[in-house]
Amino acid sequence: MSKTYAGARLRRLREERRLSQADLARMLAISPSYLNQMEHDSRPLTVPVLLRLTEAFGVDPGFFSERDTSRLVADLREALAGEVAAARVSASDLAELASRMPAVAQVLLDLGRRGQLLAEGLAGAADGRDAGAGPGPGAGPGTPRSPHEEIREFFYRRQNYLHDTDLAAEELARAIGIRRGDVVRALAARLAERHGVRLAADSERLHHYDDSARVLHLSARLRPGQQAFRMATQLALLEYAEELDRLACEDFPAGSTAHALARIGIANYFAAALILPYRAFHTAAEEFRYDIERLTDHFGIGYETVCHRLSTLQRPRLRGVPFSFVRVDRAGNMSKRQSATGFHFSRAGGTCPLWNVYEAFAAPGRIHVQVAAMPDGQRYLWTARALTRHRGGWGEPGKTFAIGLGCEIRHASRLVYSDGLDLGNTAAATPIGMGCRICERLDCPQRAVPPLGRPLAVDENTSTFVPYQVADRAR
Repeated sequence: MSKTYAGARLRRLREERRLSQADLARMLAISPSYLNQMEHDSRPLTVPVLLRLTEAFGVDPGFFSERDTSRLVADLREALAGEVAAARVSASDLAELASRMPAVAQVLLDLGRRGQLLAEGLAGAADGRDAGAGPGPGAGPGTPRSPHEEIREFFYRRQNYLHDTDLAAEELARAIGIRRGDVVRALAARLAERHGVRLAADSERLHHYDDSARVLHLSARLRPGQQAFRMATQLALLEYAEELDRLACEDFPAGSTAHALARIGIANYFAAALILPYRAFHTAAEEFRYDIERLTDHFGIGYETVCHRLSTLQRPRLRGVPFSFVRVDRAGNMSKRQSATGFHFSRAGGTCPLWNVYEAFAAPGRIHVQVAAMPDGQRYLWTARALTRHRGGWGEPGKTFAIGLGCEIRHASRLVYSDGLDLGNTAAATPIGMGCRICERLDCPQRAVPPLGRPLAVDENTSTFVPYQVADRAR
């Protein structure tokens, strides 16, 4: 059994929780000097210490594995694409930096993105374009993170689980009597009795809260589960406002766009935890073996909401399967991505076309199952289903998304979707990557762009099934 040296990740976890070495040593029942040695990789993490860390902080043991750096390494490959292509920086250099000095790697990542943005702005000015307009929707990896991307990072850093928020929502659910099949009535009663808020129909918008009139307008086209979610979100904004501000201010300055979006994101998290209380939902998920369709029928909540809630089941001492959750459209744009695992979502405009989230569009309404292998050998079990939403009238435009939910293969046997699959057969896994721009697979026939940092073998007399042959690769 290999030893786990994870000093940088351990130190980062402690500093994020604003704990001194003495405080953390006391929590782990070890001496401060022993903790100091582990943080400086003089000693490995022992199994007892690792177990105490996972229970105390609600993180999966994989947080301390080498796989935890794969996402940061992939981000560095994207942001420093030019340096990698010129062979000034190797993949092993990036891996070493991400593993040993993740904070420095993050600073370098931000600088790389800013440099790319500056280059794009100067190029735009030289072409006579408005440099101040910035890159458009198709901008590359050098584009700075948008406020929405900052919110995704906010939840990713917390393993997609907000412990205090989850507990508060579950306590409120208990207080107001949230029960399966009676959620809308219970929420309406709480809004009316505690806050004097009445409900009204809205023909134009999905929802709108009029604070001066104390009226929550809900579209008549919303299903009961959708109505419940928006009612629960409004309750969070009314009853949990100070806590929303406190959590949002941990990462974003008050008054900023990111702060406002963080408040909404946390309120949405609270809403899901309120209408799907942790213990009841976790119990049902384990009993049904994470059968998503059974859970949607059982709770009367939509497919996407159930999938998103499944990705948050990381409460210490009562964890569910750690999932990655993604929502994509037909063009490959990701509008939602959250992860309780180390799975990397590329920012470079699109992901892998061999991933089953894209296959789902060919047969909407059916759940597609795939065992996928990443270039580092890590395997995942992915489910994907395409959903279409309409505003209700004939001829009105709708929107179609694929919802993906995936977990590491070591958890797959807990899912009903693994039945009949040979989980031990590594050769049967579909080889996918993190997007063609940074993918390390050289033999992929689906590759859309040449691999970074590899000279091509260009031969006018030869063609191959693999579109981009590299010079040092045997034919």
